[in-house]
Amino acid sequence: MNLPVNTQWIDIPGAGAGYLALPPAGRGPGLVLFQEIFGVNDHIRAVAEQYAADGFVVLAPDTFWREAPKVDLGYEGEDRQRALALMGRYGAGAAIDDIRAGVQALRARPELAGGRVGTIGYCMGGRLAYLAAAEAGVDAAVAYYGGGIHLQLERAARIACPIQFHYAERDDHIPPAAVQAVRDAMAGKPAEVHVYPGSMHGFNCWARASYHAPSAALAHGRALSFLAQHLWA
Repeated sequence: MNLPVNTQWIDIPGAGAGYLALPPAGRGPGLVLFQEIFGVNDHIRAVAEQYAADGFVVLAPDTFWREAPKVDLGYEGEDRQRALALMGRYGAGAAIDDIRAGVQALRARPELAGGRVGTIGYCMGGRLAYLAAAEAGVDAAVAYYGGGIHLQLERAARIACPIQFHYAERDDHIPPAAVQAVRDAMAGKPAEVHVYPGSMHGFNCWARASYHAPSAALAHGRALSFLAQHLWA
């Protein structure tokens, strides 16, 4: 059954393109969705549609637009190697420019209701969601297993919006010490940190071998409640 949402690719001024998904009502609070390293692929487009069906105006920016516009990669083999190479060449300065452009583009959409914009991201996109909280003036942020956040905790002092983190217990890329460093840096801020027993990196993605349905369902419920609380006026 198709979800009752409308989707299209739109231009993001100065930052390539993005996949826009509109809710059944046609209007709602905004949500910038940051991709994994695999592009705005089938899974990320489906996640955009999922949150649009939940009532949000969702924009998933094409992060690698400079080098590989609208790249759509799988999770293994040559696709994975290409994704890692693209991520390796994606600098922090370009990322912050793109984050701000995506947030600004969504704030300008006529479908935005109430004026609030949040962000959510997965893997690399989780780190971008964290950067959006620090650098782009979003109203709420959700970061799923964002690799490298613990290496940029000097930016935590600039985060004033509510932020929610989701981590896998058995993540080969993000050790427990990194999760604890995030907890420590966010102490005293409106932050939540959740760790999912038995899960691995990428647990939310049903197209990956590491998909863990119980953790994905619990995390989605928490994220949805969090975003509804902070983005609906």
